[in-house]
Amino acid sequence: MNAEMPEIPLRHDAVTIPCPVCQRPFVPTGKRRYCTDACKAAAYRHRQQAAIAPVVPPRTRPRKPVTVYECDTCATRTIGEQRCHDCGTFMRRIGIGGHCPHCDEPVAITDLLDEEVNH
Repeated sequence: MNAEMPEIPLRHDAVTIPCPVCQRPFVPTGKRRYCTDACKAAAYRHRQQAAIAPVVPPRTRPRKPVTVYECDTCATRTIGEQRCHDCGTFMRRIGIGGHCPHCDEPVAITDLLDEEVNH
């Protein structure tokens, strides 16, 4: 039965293949995939550069313009301003909020919900 079957070569070293980098045809020997060591180095550099992509964090919106502050001395509230106009002292942060649609006074979300909101 072995005499009837043709012998199949284990490798196809005589086959010409194109280099993945420069596309020039060459005859590979053994497991060689690139025509020259320069093409092999270029392929390595390309793989390393593609793997290292710069990480760009997303832009965040500033919270200060929507933050309600309250003066501990005179209880004045402002939105987006940390220094009290009346006392000249720094105010403490109450939380995120805005102007009340009815009285136009600064109101925080925590005032409306009666619970702490993490921001």
